[in-house]
Amino acid sequence: MPLIVIKKDGSKETFDRQKIMRGLVAATVKRDVPLSKLNALIDDIESYLRDNGKTEVESQEIGKLVLQRLIDIDKVAYVRFASVYRDFKDVDEFNAELRSLANEQTRD
Repeated sequence: MPLIVIKKDGSKETFDRQKIMRGLVAATVKRDVPLSKLNALIDDIESYLRDNGKTEVESQEIGKLVLQRLIDIDKVAYVRFASVYRDFKDVDEFNAELRSLANEQTRD
């Protein structure tokens, strides 16, 4: 059964691994992140959605799932991906995300 993605504008399309991969590759440019880790991240998200009985999922949820997994792989890639996914409006929003990430690091 195909997994359907509901986009921000309400349109629907079939889940496309390559769209996620393009975003991840862009976020990991010049980072030492093997392609196999990115494929595993996408596999994990797809399995998670299917295991939870999802047939339709909002694109924002997919973005959140990517971020939750990407932060453990590479912090710089996380910030890069977040800057596109969260569509920061200004430097203050970007700085707030960096502070949040730094605070998480302190707690770990």
